[in-house]
Amino acid sequence: MNLSQHPELLEQLASAYALGTLRGGARRRFETLAREQAPVRAAALIWQSRVASMNELQVPSAPPAVVWTRIDNLVRAEREQATMAAARQAAAKPAPTGWLRSLALWRSTTAAGALATVLAVVTAVGLQDNLGTQIGELQAKLATVPAVEYVAVLNDDQASPSMLVTFDPNNKRLTLQRVGDFQESADKSLQLWALPPSGGPRSLGVLTQDRLLKLAAAEGDVREVPTLAISLEPKGGVPSETGPTGPVLFKGALIQKMI
Repeated sequence: MNLSQHPELLEQLASAYALGTLRGGARRRFETLAREQAPVRAAALIWQSRVASMNELQVPSAPPAVVWTRIDNLVRAEREQATMAAARQAAAKPAPTGWLRSLALWRSTTAAGALATVLAVVTAVGLQDNLGTQIGELQAKLATVPAVEYVAVLNDDQASPSMLVTFDPNNKRLTLQRVGDFQESADKSLQLWALPPSGGPRSLGVLTQDRLLKLAAAEGDVREVPTLAISLEPKGGVPSETGPTGPVLFKGALIQKMI
């Protein structure tokens, strides 16, 4: 199935994959399609990047120690009360025999089952409320995520994804995320190039060794550019007019999103 022809379905599957709600056979089929189709791979990487960036916005908070102490005290008190009540009941009544024992066992089993049902319902309601809160928070955070109109997955010579490139026209910014293991030496730099349908390559910037990098760019720099490439150059890169002087390590199609 060519998911690129079904953009809404692709977005739903990619978001579910990144959030971890796409499971089992559906997850495996999506991973197979991602390996075979560049737009699917790009959508998955974009959503993984979005979820990862939202995790950074979440401020971690640990409950005070007194909360855990209070919980522990309550649990211990309930256990002691239950033990004392059982001991008093055993001392006050003779042990039932015959059908009375069966009746007592049946009642205790029924009570335990009822209690388990109540606890399951309460837990399910609590989880549902918590899930609704989390979904609301997720939607609010997604609203703050920069717009992505252009995306490219740059592969190495083994067709393995090495760099995810996205362009946000609102902020006029290219974002590059390393998704492979390549690391250039200290005396070399990676340089990003636009390969237009006519004319020579144009430099879009020199990359640092950071896993995530942002470069300023205008929409005219990427509009109607079918391909992006990254070459290995001397430290600091080379002038745009000279074009790449070193080997081209990564290359991929630049796709304009339709949704």
